[in-house]
Amino acid sequence: MPTFRLTPLSPSLAADVEGLDLTRPLDADTLARLREAWQAHLVLRFRGQVLSDPQLLAFSRELGELDPPGPNPYGAPFNPAHPEINVISNLRDGDRPLGNLGDGEAVWHQDMTYVDAPPMASMLMALEVPPEGGDTFWSNLYLAWDTLPADLRREVCGRVAIHDSTYNSAGMMRRGMKPVTDPREAPGARHPLVVVHPETGRQALLLGRRRNAYVLGLPLPDSDALLDALWAHATRPSLVFRQQWRVGDLLLWDNRATLHRRDAFDPASRRRMHRTQIRGAVPVLAGVGEALAA
Repeated sequence: MPTFRLTPLSPSLAADVEGLDLTRPLDADTLARLREAWQAHLVLRFRGQVLSDPQLLAFSRELGELDPPGPNPYGAPFNPAHPEINVISNLRDGDRPLGNLGDGEAVWHQDMTYVDAPPMASMLMALEVPPEGGDTFWSNLYLAWDTLPADLRREVCGRVAIHDSTYNSAGMMRRGMKPVTDPREAPGARHPLVVVHPETGRQALLLGRRRNAYVLGLPLPDSDALLDALWAHATRPSLVFRQQWRVGDLLLWDNRATLHRRDAFDPASRRRMHRTQIRGAVPVLAGVGEALAA
């Protein structure tokens, strides 16, 4: 029976998983213990795991049904042989980009919360990394809720926000979209600001993206002030883990209870990663009384 070792990577979230060969299927017991570790740490890092695309897809399917990548600003899949895989890269063939998100900063976000049922998980495998820059950061949204001041708890309980679908996390407008000048009119899903995790039962903030977000029912200045306070709280350094990439790193994270972002890096450097995501469910509103009592 395969065994693995866990080493926490920060006080707030993330752990290294050592001793597994992800090129081979995992038995049911190992997979169950891995799920427990994932629920406890939210982000798992597997080093030295350069998988082929079919192997990456096979491991992803062990966690659930694959969710296709979000809309590509360029129209066609970057990985036509395996369109379930999203290529995250700054590489180009002449004027044609070979991947998404380029080399600039990718702001704090949760993946695809602009749809009704965002992915439950994302997985990112490093194939080429720059010598510096391009680090990725994750923040724990359980702890963001657990440590939220009482006055902010009262303000957010029962509230629902718009999750704008116009721009991706690198600020690029998605194909077929139009600029948004009033967040109250932004296209995209409506989700509660405080949700219950479907597996752990814990409560977490659900923030999505800050750009063009709007809290329904509030005057726009009040919505902006509330969201700014929530984002400042949820991205405090004490809640964050920083990943400095190596080739062969595979990161798995729970999209329902974490935010993530990426640093910019030198455009002359090469960065190429393959990403999959696992289908999720419609987020569930935390009861107001239950949330305030937590």
